[in-house]
Amino acid sequence: QVRLVESGGGLVQPGGSLRLSCAASGLTFNIAHMNWHRQTPGKQRELVASITSDGNTNYANSVKGRFTISRDNAKNTGFLQMNGLQPEDTAVYFCDAYYSMTGWHYWGQGTQVTVSS
Repeated sequence: QVRLVESGGGLVQPGGSLRLSCAASGLTFNIAHMNWHRQTPGKQRELVASITSDGNTNYANSVKGRFTISRDNAKNTGFLQMNGLQPEDTAVYFCDAYYSMTGWHYWGQGTQVTVSS
């Protein structure tokens, strides 16, 4: 069974940092394109960051320079390092994996990030 499990969310003050993890199982992790999305009530789900199997990365303008996406294929785990967090970053963060050859797309259940004084 394919599973993606996010962890590392929580409550942090503005300017603080969090490191999210995405533990994958039941899939060939090292060839998957990985993304982080976030969702807030009343807004469309936003693509935050992406990383290809060969390490190419891309970021939403709203997080560029503050967030870093990475992966550890040996541990079947993806990461999102979030620095300089702001209240606008408050959201549920989702990890997803995509296989372009088959169109398969898998999602985790999300982890809550709350940025508040």
